[in-house]
Amino acid sequence: MNVAILGAGAFGTALAIALGRNSAVTLWARDVGDMQDSRENTRRLPCHKLPANVIVTDDLARACTAEILLLCLPMQKLRGFLEEAQDQLTGKTLVACCKGIEISTGAGPVEVIRSVLPQASAAILTGPSFAADIAKGLPTALTLAVAKDGAELQKRLTTTTLRLYRTTDTAGAELGGALKNVVAIACGAAMGAGLGESARAALMTRGFAEMQRLAAQRGADPDTLAGLSGFGDLTLTCTSEQSRNYRLGLSLGRGESFDASTTVEGAATARAVHRLAREAGLDLPITSAVAGLLDNVLDVREAMDALLNRPLKEE
Repeated sequence: MNVAILGAGAFGTALAIALGRNSAVTLWARDVGDMQDSRENTRRLPCHKLPANVIVTDDLARACTAEILLLCLPMQKLRGFLEEAQDQLTGKTLVACCKGIEISTGAGPVEVIRSVLPQASAAILTGPSFAADIAKGLPTALTLAVAKDGAELQKRLTTTTLRLYRTTDTAGAELGGALKNVVAIACGAAMGAGLGESARAALMTRGFAEMQRLAAQRGADPDTLAGLSGFGDLTLTCTSEQSRNYRLGLSLGRGESFDASTTVEGAATARAVHRLAREAGLDLPITSAVAGLLDNVLDVREAMDALLNRPLKEE
């Protein structure tokens, strides 16, 4: 099965490098810049050469001749792209490689794919991974969530350094990848404000409980979040400055500005989940605090005081 990657950001480029070491892969972007000549994505993932097997193109129709399309696009732009290109995507296996909740609908990436292209085979690839690690060939394990017949897809996307574990719980995998970004913002804010490692550990633990609570309310299996797509990704994202969500939190905690041109999926997700929680009567205090920080309703000290002064309860 031929593979094309739609979107040449850092993660899309890294996947092209990993998959292109063993077989032909097409990497599509609206603007390929000098990648065809330099064989490097100098804007998004510098210092990592594209293998000879990687075909770089700005011709979407050419890319969509592949049977498997990895959608490496920002979550909030996914629906618009699918609607624009749906004639070329019909009948394909579409694998979302974005993490987040659509702010306008509260849907995850697989839900968005199914709503626009109900006949498509929709899946999601998610888990603890930094683009630079994948591009370097460092060992990385991810979750591939697909409702049925995922064994062949799992085999096709697995490499010697990129190991995929399969699940049928697409909703759980979606939520794990989305919600850990919200907790990462909270952890970054705590560290940026100098609240310490113990506070970060508490936020990670109670944030994980929120993730499982929302998963259960949305019909997902909470145990899915104990795997790579939830706990694994949470651990990575809440502890490394390679994470854009964590860096945004650090900026909030330090009272510093943050580059508005940087895509931070957790910001939109926090607002979307905060709204969903209110509508469902669900108690997600860390998510609510992050939404308040992002909307300048709270500062970090106020947010932490609100969390610490909640009624005492059993764990």
